[in-house]
Amino acid sequence: MTLMQRRTLGSHIFLTLFSIVMVYPILWWVGAAFKSNDEMSSPNLFPKVWLWSNFTDGWVALPKFTFTHFYMNSFELIAGVLITSVLSCSLVAFGFARLDFPLKNFWFSILMVTLMLPSQVTLVPQYIMFNTFGWINTYLPFYVPHALAGGIGGPFFIFLLIQFIRGLPKDLDESAKIDGCSWFGIYWRIILPLTKPALVTVAIYCFLWNWDDFFGHLLYINSVDKYTVGLALKLFVDSQSALPWGQLLAMSLVSIVPSLIIFFMAQRHFVDGIASGAVKG
Repeated sequence: MTLMQRRTLGSHIFLTLFSIVMVYPILWWVGAAFKSNDEMSSPNLFPKVWLWSNFTDGWVALPKFTFTHFYMNSFELIAGVLITSVLSCSLVAFGFARLDFPLKNFWFSILMVTLMLPSQVTLVPQYIMFNTFGWINTYLPFYVPHALAGGIGGPFFIFLLIQFIRGLPKDLDESAKIDGCSWFGIYWRIILPLTKPALVTVAIYCFLWNWDDFFGHLLYINSVDKYTVGLALKLFVDSQSALPWGQLLAMSLVSIVPSLIIFFMAQRHFVDGIASGAVKG
């Protein structure tokens, strides 16, 4: 065996062992979702008796509401966020990429600075503002910032779309102008359809980040009837009774299913959007 072959073999062995270490918590999570409370402390990765009832019992375990209700709340929130974020971020990106206006470079610099601004810095001012508007315990603190090209990932989405739009030929704009198309018409009829890969990338990121945004949902949503799936999981924790670990882990496993479906269904567009935005500009 040559030196190169030994190095290659060693690299494969290291990567295999490292992969097992990384995957082990996920395998334990899947196995624990089928365990009883008595087996949770067992060193076995998978249970001796697979309790499928953890899923059916966990789905209806919470008082007054089933997880169907919480899923509908989550999809209602995410749908509004997706639509507003994709449209607003693409419109702002079109303006930066195609239009000339006063202080354009200055505002673009401000956009770049906000990419490095931690969300914790604006947390308290935002909460005070939304509370003054009477928006607490509604979904407006999520809809309105995204409608104004803000919210989670807004500056990143705008930057990604700017890079993509800059790679599109400007001859398309000139041809549309000759045909009497307005700037908004160029955005809506020409640019928006051509940016489909980047828009899908934005939509995937927006879905994943907002679906997993436990802290934001906890901060602005107070009543149980408006809880999302992530908030519903914390209702299993009751200091007055034993924690049903199997049901909790089963429901947490179910909670990631939409994210996995969305990612794998749109994976090709996701990769195309990232690659195109990276090389153009």
